[in-house]
Amino acid sequence: MVTWEDAPHLKARDRPVPHTPVSAYVHGCFSCLPPTDSRCYRLGMVSESDGGMSSIARALALLSVYQPRDRELSAAEMARRSGLPRSTAYRMSGELANLGILEQTPDGQFRLGLKLFELGQLALYQQGLRESAASFLADLSNATRQTSHLAILDHCDVVYLDSIRPSPPPRLRARVGGRLPATVTGVGKAILAFSSPETIDEVIARGLPRLTTNSITDEARLRAELAKVRRTGLAFDHQEQAVGTSCCAAPIFGVHQRVVGAVSVSGHTSNIRLDLVAAAVQSAAAGISRVQGGKG
Repeated sequence: MVTWEDAPHLKARDRPVPHTPVSAYVHGCFSCLPPTDSRCYRLGMVSESDGGMSSIARALALLSVYQPRDRELSAAEMARRSGLPRSTAYRMSGELANLGILEQTPDGQFRLGLKLFELGQLALYQQGLRESAASFLADLSNATRQTSHLAILDHCDVVYLDSIRPSPPPRLRARVGGRLPATVTGVGKAILAFSSPETIDEVIARGLPRLTTNSITDEARLRAELAKVRRTGLAFDHQEQAVGTSCCAAPIFGVHQRVVGAVSVSGHTSNIRLDLVAAAVQSAAAGISRVQGGKG
């Protein structure tokens, strides 16, 4: 599994805005807004005049500039990336540090604070899906000797809640907490197939990004594939989000048979037989569904 940050080779028209504007968070579906969307600013920055933004929106803009490779950032760099005035960035970074949201280093840099980690863990705990799936993911990885993933849908993206790698692990660029457009992943298609028509329409309306030449960018083809997923209960990623990586996924259901996530197995295309791992993936999804209150 790769993230947008892992794909610098993509053409600009096929990639989301690198640093997402706060307005996109507020209106939803933030990571797949096309660059031409009227709500997107150049380079994903907020406008130079932030007078119309609330304090919460400015704080979110500041925090959202951090990327996985960033350990520490200066207030000046946060201002540059977010588009906020330097005075605002300096003031708000200090306030966020006082609250424990950021931590200030002795040399004046800022890193994400433990308070954010605590809140993130609390969000996962309240949802309960990660804990319910943990043993199933481990068994699935052990049985297939491939990497297993747990993911949920967040507007147009899937967010990876957990990942279990076999020993020795394959060199996949997987990252817990990473996100990808739903339409290029097995887990995303597994969830979308059982989502409401409105959800599917929203994802399609935002555009179907191309991460590889195998990515589905045609609406009719995507709808046909989702219909097949509904019939079979299985979704596949045939090198659609990364060349050389393939995946088999199945949906997870909760109370009232509402789809709540998906589980998958992925590996190097040359080392994984999707037809052979499919039964194990469906079995894991069924087990997690039962724990979540759905029918296995």
